[in-house]
Amino acid sequence: MTLQLFAHPFSSYCQKVLIALYENDTPFEFRMLGPDQPKNQAELRRLWPVGKFPVLRDGAQTVIEASTIIEHLQIAHPGPAPMIPADAAAAIEVRMLDRIIDNYVMSPQQKTVFDALRPEDQRDPAGLADARAMLDTIYGWLDAHMQDRVWAAGDAFTLADCGAAPALFYADWSHPIPEHFAALKGYRARLIARPSFARCIEEARPYRGFFPLGAPDRD
Repeated sequence: MTLQLFAHPFSSYCQKVLIALYENDTPFEFRMLGPDQPKNQAELRRLWPVGKFPVLRDGAQTVIEASTIIEHLQIAHPGPAPMIPADAAAAIEVRMLDRIIDNYVMSPQQKTVFDALRPEDQRDPAGLADARAMLDTIYGWLDAHMQDRVWAAGDAFTLADCGAAPALFYADWSHPIPEHFAALKGYRARLIARPSFARCIEEARPYRGFFPLGAPDRD
């Protein structure tokens, strides 16, 4: 049975999974989510009542959460480009970096977006300030981490880079990476140039008007 991915092309977490699929040229059916696809939306709710996405359907198995989906793909549908190293110690570093990126880049960046979507009288200035401060902190940490590295865990493109690509792409829109963080800005540029993520960017381009902070005229 063909893999089915319930997702939206503008979603950062969906892009995270799409990158892994594209890296390995894994065949799948894209189940587009949105108001014009009520059947897909209903099926998503049946599979995962929380309604968050992406969700992967693999035969009778439902796999939830982007990192777990990528782990599942490596086990059940391995391709030429493993996203998690076979070496156990190297795999721990990749998983650690994946959690750092999700928790300290993706989460605060999404806070800035969700706050902008709220009515003005319901916004959270203190929470927004905390999110921006977290981004400033993690930008500095990542810039130091990326000195003399090509990808997050070294020379190989991994799960950590699948998450870092959309996280840093949108984070720089929401709270720009300072110019003096040259290593981090260079890493972001390499991620944008990676064919798997470049494809995600183009597939998401028609939806940029929905970015509540205003998509910058770049990238």
